[in-house]
Amino acid sequence: MKNYYQHVKLFIKRFFLIVLIYQICRGLFYFFNRKAFDRIQIKSFLGGLHFDLSAIAYINLLFALLHLIPGNFKNNPNYQKVLKIAFFAVNLIFILTNFVDFEYYKFTGRRSTFGMITASGMEHEIGGLIFSFLAEFWYLPLIALVLSILFWKAIPDLKKSVESSANTAQIVKQTGLFIFLLGFVFLLGRGGFQRKPLKIVDAVNYGSISQSAIVLNTPFCILKTIGKKETLESPGFYSKEELNTIFNPVLELNPNKGPLHKNVVILILESFGRENIQCGQTPFLDSLITKSVFFENGFANGKLSIDAVPSTLSSIPSLMNHSLITSSYSINEIYGLPKILKDNGYYTAFFHGAFNGSQNFDQYCKVAGFDDYFGKNEYIGPEAFDGKWGIFDEEFFQFYCQKMNTFKQPFFTSIFSISSHNPYTVPKKYKGKFPKGKTKIQESIAYSDFALRRFFESAKKQDWYNNTLFVLTADHTSSEPRTNEFKTNVGKFRIPILFFNPGDKAFGGISYRNMQQIDIMPSILTYLNIKAKMVTFGKPYQSDKDFVVYYLDNIYHYIDGDYYMAFDGKKAIALYNFKKDELLKDNLLQSQPEITEKMERFIKAYVQSFNERIINNQLIIK
Repeated sequence: MKNYYQHVKLFIKRFFLIVLIYQICRGLFYFFNRKAFDRIQIKSFLGGLHFDLSAIAYINLLFALLHLIPGNFKNNPNYQKVLKIAFFAVNLIFILTNFVDFEYYKFTGRRSTFGMITASGMEHEIGGLIFSFLAEFWYLPLIALVLSILFWKAIPDLKKSVESSANTAQIVKQTGLFIFLLGFVFLLGRGGFQRKPLKIVDAVNYGSISQSAIVLNTPFCILKTIGKKETLESPGFYSKEELNTIFNPVLELNPNKGPLHKNVVILILESFGRENIQCGQTPFLDSLITKSVFFENGFANGKLSIDAVPSTLSSIPSLMNHSLITSSYSINEIYGLPKILKDNGYYTAFFHGAFNGSQNFDQYCKVAGFDDYFGKNEYIGPEAFDGKWGIFDEEFFQFYCQKMNTFKQPFFTSIFSISSHNPYTVPKKYKGKFPKGKTKIQESIAYSDFALRRFFESAKKQDWYNNTLFVLTADHTSSEPRTNEFKTNVGKFRIPILFFNPGDKAFGGISYRNMQQIDIMPSILTYLNIKAKMVTFGKPYQSDKDFVVYYLDNIYHYIDGDYYMAFDGKKAIALYNFKKDELLKDNLLQSQPEITEKMERFIKAYVQSFNERIINNQLIIK
């Protein structure tokens, strides 16, 4: 029996060694992302232990079996050698997934899941980017190597002992202890005795919602999403009749004037978050704001580039853990701007200077109904490959302008810029020309702003310019917030949105209404006096509605007027007056019951409507 206890002690020591390493990884995660968090609570780190134990227990359930099963065969040196190597290799793989989020979290704002790590759409770029990332983040593989060596050296070995035959009583005791310990490890894996196993969303129970990533660990998020396709369920909060009285996404436009037949140009600027404008890096965009309808409270509906296209062009927000483009619902029928404007005589085209197939945008453009897609393969002009992503913004914007000269009017086009994407490459001829700014991205932001200026200088000379409505927005915010107000779950979604109409000098002014990417489509169609009936999860800026909805870390984030609510899919978990309380310090959930009840009723209906229409492929009116 004494010999068996040594195997038990060995497994316990190895298990708690992994626990210690997970705490080191959490500390490193916080160190590398400390600028993204404000007012960190000890409770978040303590809560993280709950999720660490769950992940470690699941990963090591097999090793618990191999360490604890009764029998003297476990004393065999070869058995122990193979067991140690396997224990080291399997655990190291999962430990190192944390290293992905030491830097990737800056871009996504959440811990990586299995779907995020294995997502397709960057096959062409990966060859160039992997060496760039290794060069830029050289310290991560170095730290990983050091940790791996220390981990191997720290794994305890089995102490030699004299084998002895076990009698029946000892076998019964060993078997009972084996079953108990294996059951205990399984219990740790499910997170305790609660009715349902521990879930990613449960991280909100250990601190503010903005600190969920500190509580979680990447292996846990991967384990909870591995092998799972994005499947939605209807929460069933309301009957169909009641649902439509609270929120109905069907919008019917019946203008009393004829259509304007204006061209429409939408420019989606990579990482041009609100924190990167009006701070000295974007003199041209800042000047354009003064001539446009500018929405001071503009918001993205996702944190990834791949989320921005369906949101902006089809009024479909990203309310899933996968983007619509890469989800199992990617081929759902949609009736967005391309199809609606085509039905009204427009030619439509989408431009993206990256490799064709990047982000699956070309596939989505077919589903969305664009006439043509122009990527790196279609580019004609001076050699301008940035070595990583595609064509530098300056040259690709010029190509974009020239191509529009060949299109029959009215036309609708959209372009997605790329140069302000990591690794933030600026053409050699412009080295030292643009201000470095306070964060890594800002020099490339200044370059892209310069490219934008050159585009408008060329566009002004074209006969279609004064008959065009320009809409400018960002895909999402950047990875490094400059100040604390951009670290909150409100601030990290704030982007510029503006409508510029050079043919109408009276068209302009600052609006303080809440505006989001999914509002762009119905706003354009309303402005153009287009008669249409569509499904839109946004609203025209010309309406009196003032809501914004987005999703992050398994939490729905809902803004209405001055208030921001966090909703976990079943109930409201936080309420703030974000215009008075920018840092979201004063939770009003209990002190404002009327506002809480009203907002919770709307977000429940909104989520139910979204889920049911996505599930049932009801994004068009038949």
